[in-house]
Amino acid sequence: MKNIPRLVITGTGSNVGKTIVSCAIIYGLQKKGYAIQPFKTGPDYIDAGYLSSVAGRQACNLDVWLMGKSGVLESLVRNSTSDISLIEGVMGFYDGIDGSKSLASTYQLCHITRTPAILVVDVGGVGRSVAATILGFIKFNKNTPIAGIILNRVGSERHKKICADAIKPLNIDVLGAIPKNITQLKSRHLGLIPVMESNKNNNIKKIVREIHDYLDINKIIKIAKSARPVRTYKNNKKTKPRTAIGIALDGSFNFYYKDNFEKLKNNGAQLKFFSPETSGRIPDINGLYIGGGFPEVRGSVLEKNYAIINEIKSTIQSGMPTYAECGGLIYLGKSLQYDSKRYNMAGIIDGHTFMTKKATLNYTKGIMHNSILSDGISKFNGHEFHYSSMHIDSDSKFAQKLQRGVGITQKKDGVLVYNAMASYGHLYFSDKMAKNIIKKCVKFSRR
Repeated sequence: MKNIPRLVITGTGSNVGKTIVSCAIIYGLQKKGYAIQPFKTGPDYIDAGYLSSVAGRQACNLDVWLMGKSGVLESLVRNSTSDISLIEGVMGFYDGIDGSKSLASTYQLCHITRTPAILVVDVGGVGRSVAATILGFIKFNKNTPIAGIILNRVGSERHKKICADAIKPLNIDVLGAIPKNITQLKSRHLGLIPVMESNKNNNIKKIVREIHDYLDINKIIKIAKSARPVRTYKNNKKTKPRTAIGIALDGSFNFYYKDNFEKLKNNGAQLKFFSPETSGRIPDINGLYIGGGFPEVRGSVLEKNYAIINEIKSTIQSGMPTYAECGGLIYLGKSLQYDSKRYNMAGIIDGHTFMTKKATLNYTKGIMHNSILSDGISKFNGHEFHYSSMHIDSDSKFAQKLQRGVGITQKKDGVLVYNAMASYGHLYFSDKMAKNIIKKCVKFSRR
């Protein structure tokens, strides 16, 4: 068994301030001399970027749907190499895959990982009623691990006293009361603006410094140290690099799971990063991985880099193994229309992308046939989240048939072109998927 000081920052719902409060706690713990490893519950990439920015360590995602219970616990233990691990929750504490069970909720994650939770409550517009809300969260399920409360968007000292007096009979500590006039983080259609962009406009460190002054960091440390021991896991053996994979990473493409990178490296990949926005050419590689992001926001920058577009196109046409997700799928299509403007993309896939007003947001599962990720037929779990639709050629071939989710068209995803697969869905790699990618890249390098 291993002692890992840790805590979960959860909330009564989305948009109550979990991310900025988590960042402020990370900052406060660092001021006390602790190194922090951040985690994000669920499949979200953007919040994880903010946690990474403040902690100075790349955040890891913990998602029961994508990883399974044992995968979640193993990732937590394997990546908890700092003094304290902080896990930001997803949506409301009990919110998961549907309304009938706790699957994929922060509540379930707390129980899998035996981690105490701090509940962030938006008290804007309420007074004594906040106690009823908190009591409901504590009593809704048995053995609820909520160990403290942080009040957000407090209107005044009088408002703070009203809330504190109402909560007092519940015998639970109020660990902070954050004023409503503190600057909030900026958002757009997929949530917060990614930290790679927002750092240019928002001084995150300034915001978290201000918020941290309203938190009882000493009591938060005590809660983190109260976490029960968890089982240990053997470290994964690393294979010497056998191939090189190019990773598109910039303001357009930055939605990646840390564990996906680690599994590729552990199985023999050297990762070489480049920017479809600014690089003059791709590195010397045997495979391509183009993740999600916001190519729609930066379409004008992408289409002007003719050199990299032409090189990526000719490389894929030569048969280089390629995997692309969501933003990567859009980039490999023929065109992208955003805000009445049309941008030319790489043109590998015979598809045109249009933005939509309605979000496609699902956990997905399905069957995958031969592709860069799979030899033969295999099952997979994933997720999709986008405000776009690709109109794709009716003769297109697909590797994935979804049993749950939307995909590109008619519950089909993972369009196949040359030796490339591109999907709207995002995947958390299994070791088998990573090994398949490496095997195909090694084979390509030996042509």
